[in-house]
Amino acid sequence: MAEEKKKALQVAALENGTAIDHIPPEQLFKVASLLELDKMDSCITLGNNLRSKKMGYKGMIKIDGKFFEEDEINRIALVAPNVVLNVIRDYEVVEKYHISLPKVLVGIVKCNNPQCISNNEPMLSRFDVIDPDQVTVKCQYCERKVNQEDILIK
Repeated sequence: MAEEKKKALQVAALENGTAIDHIPPEQLFKVASLLELDKMDSCITLGNNLRSKKMGYKGMIKIDGKFFEEDEINRIALVAPNVVLNVIRDYEVVEKYHISLPKVLVGIVKCNNPQCISNNEPMLSRFDVIDPDQVTVKCQYCERKVNQEDILIK
């Protein structure tokens, strides 16, 4: 039993905050950059290539005292769909969310069509998620489709 516990604790426990778990290892630093972790004053733990029964290997980010807003969660989903967000209070997981893309993204993605009205008028961009698995979105204004690798996040 004690040996199992030692193996399970690869990353330090978090008293209050959020743990982003099951991040594909190749996406960990994209998520960290997107969340601007380098500008936070909180204690942050990054773990990459941690063993996972579900994925083989995974990345994880733990942020002390940070609780995410919906637009931040949607940004994470654009880069790493299907991650698990754990809200922790007093060392216990009190909420667990399996993150997925919403049907519509408002004000999060910049249209990469320079002629699009959303780039030329003071308005929020609006994109429909047309393929949540491959992360493909379509601008509601100019109808340009954008794949994950070409998405410009605001």
